[in-house]
Amino acid sequence: VARRYLSRNLITLILTNIVKKLNLKRLKDFFFVIFVLLCLKSYSREVIYDETGCHYTSYNGLVMAGYQGWFSCSGDPLNAGWFHYPRENKVQPGFIGVDFWPDMTEYEKKYAAPGFQYADGSQAYLFSSVDSSTVDLHFKWMRDHGIDGVFVQRFVSQTTGGIGKTRVNTVLRYALKAAKKYDRAIAIMYDGGINNETQYNRIKNDWNEIVTNFKLFDPIENPTFLRHNGKPVFSFWGYGVSSRGFDPDWFDRLCEDIKGKVEKKVSIMIGTPYYWREQIQDCVTDSRYLPSLKKWVDIISPWAVGRYRSNNAISKITTTVVGDLAWCRQNNITYVPVIFPGFSWQNMKGGKNNPYDDYPREGGNFLWKQVAANKNAGAYNLYVAMFDEMDEGTCIFKCETKSHIPLNGEGTFV
Repeated sequence: VARRYLSRNLITLILTNIVKKLNLKRLKDFFFVIFVLLCLKSYSREVIYDETGCHYTSYNGLVMAGYQGWFSCSGDPLNAGWFHYPRENKVQPGFIGVDFWPDMTEYEKKYAAPGFQYADGSQAYLFSSVDSSTVDLHFKWMRDHGIDGVFVQRFVSQTTGGIGKTRVNTVLRYALKAAKKYDRAIAIMYDGGINNETQYNRIKNDWNEIVTNFKLFDPIENPTFLRHNGKPVFSFWGYGVSSRGFDPDWFDRLCEDIKGKVEKKVSIMIGTPYYWREQIQDCVTDSRYLPSLKKWVDIISPWAVGRYRSNNAISKITTTVVGDLAWCRQNNITYVPVIFPGFSWQNMKGGKNNPYDDYPREGGNFLWKQVAANKNAGAYNLYVAMFDEMDEGTCIFKCETKSHIPLNGEGTFV
């Protein structure tokens, strides 16, 4: 990847030679040159990438989604059993961790779900995210239905090695290939905390590793890797969420390493609490939070899932987004609202306080209400939560309709 910038070392060398040749006699002349050299020492330069061949050079105008890619089945290529489907480590009627059942019509590889049958007695099947054909199909759907691309989720806890890292790297490899094939934008979003040296090292080392191993910044290898403000995008979700702890010093160190204190290597996108600007509800109240965002962040994307319902979505979005956009414009930061189609997690959580279809989709009207409200408030790009998350019922990909869902003991599916 070509980079062009003025060499600070070269300038320093030239000025040093000038000092020698001029044989400066006056002390004030000498100190003037020293002052110039010190200014150059702190000179901050932008890394300028050659974006020839890059298909997505800005988030502006895009509708992206989150892509979990975390489902595994017994008998799939990972050979690690069921993952993200089970409830209480079981996959059987009455014990399943998803509230939606995928429409399996177009999948090449299917895995029988133990005990799950339709009303006519036929077997019900599930997909695995570690099959290349599954990821390929999902990206085909993105192209067919006008979704510009996805952020592949990368949980920090899954990057330490073992089967977890094998899973996330396998899905990432397939996703990069499919994004290139179907010309869909793709980026990576870390999910975790950044409060101590262990977390800092995990994220920094993993990012450097995948940038190198997957050639993320290579416009020939990955022409659809998302860029913004002339830089590849690094994304992290959860900074400022009070339940995850807060230490801006470690965040500062991570950003300095990833983005660069001198050479600005990437654009940073941060997923924040919904009320990040007011610093209320689930957002930290530390006075250092907003200054740290101003210092490092290029894109802010507040988490909206569960923050409003259909009856107050328009008023809540309008009030919040107008204020957020004004703050972001003042600080030269891009603002990306989050929208979600609905919410339901009864099969995963259980309990009377978690009813099925808790946030009803209203046949898609709830989602479109959010799209319209954000657009009218001035937003010009979106993040959809999520493409494939059946666990919390926020998926937007193809699922079975209510008239054709498997039997689930005393439970059901949305």
